[in-house]
This record gives sequence, C-alpha cells and structure tokens, in this order.
Amino acid sequence: MATLNPYLSFKDQARAALEHYQAVLGGELDITAYGDMPMGTPEDEAHLVMHGQLETPDGLTLMAADTGSMTEHVPATSGVTVALTGGVDDFDRVRAAYERLLEGATDVMPFEKAPWGDHYGQLTDRFGISWMFDVGPA
Repeated sequence: MATLNPYLSFKDQARAALEHYQAVLGGELDITAYGDMPMGTPEDEAHLVMHGQLETPDGLTLMAADTGSMTEHVPATSGVTVALTGGVDDFDRVRAAYERLLEGATDVMPFEKAPWGDHYGQLTDRFGISWMFDVGPA
C-alpha cells in the first residue's frame, strides 16, 4: 500500500525539530547526517541531517532534512504543512500533540469544538512548520 508522508525541509534545524516531534509524538527516530556519507560535505555542515525519519507507535511517519549550503533552502510556505487528524478514538492523542507543540508556537487557533462539529485547531510551531489538528465527532 502506498503512503503519503510529510517531508519537511530545514536550513539547519532538522535534527532539533525531529527530536522535538519525537518528544511530542513518541516513536523511533533514525537520522543520517551528511557527514555519514562519502560525498565531500563541508566539515562545518557534516552534522546536518541528510535524511531523518520518525516512525510513531500509531503508524505516522514524518521525514525531514537540512539543506545547509549544498542546495537552495526553500522554507515552508504559508498554509498547512502537516495535518494530524483522526476520529473520536484519536481525540486524546491529537489533543496531546497539539498541547505539546504550543510551546513557542505562533498563529495559534485553539483546539476546540468547531461550528461543523469537529474539534479543530491550528498553529505554527517554533520551527516555522504549520500544523492543522482535526478530530471528527462520533
């Protein structure tokens, strides 16, 4: 089965972001740095993330990488970058993720019951990534 996974691009904060998301969502984090590969990376950028992947206990996959000076960095655009959604059984998990991402967040829309019946909220986390949270009713 094919899956769609967010792949986030950072200039030089992928490791910190992925470690933060692991603290928020749980799971196993695998990081490969540019310096781990035999490709002539500048020494001061060897620690940057070439590929990072977070696999959460409930099946979510979140990936990220740094661009450093090797390629042009394209920052996240306005709008939703990551959507964390679910049904009524997922309410506590989605609400907990929202609350843990609030520290340092901007453009916060509270996670609360929306006019259409879902619990909905949005924020831009401390790394500049925009998140949407939605849990449908029973």
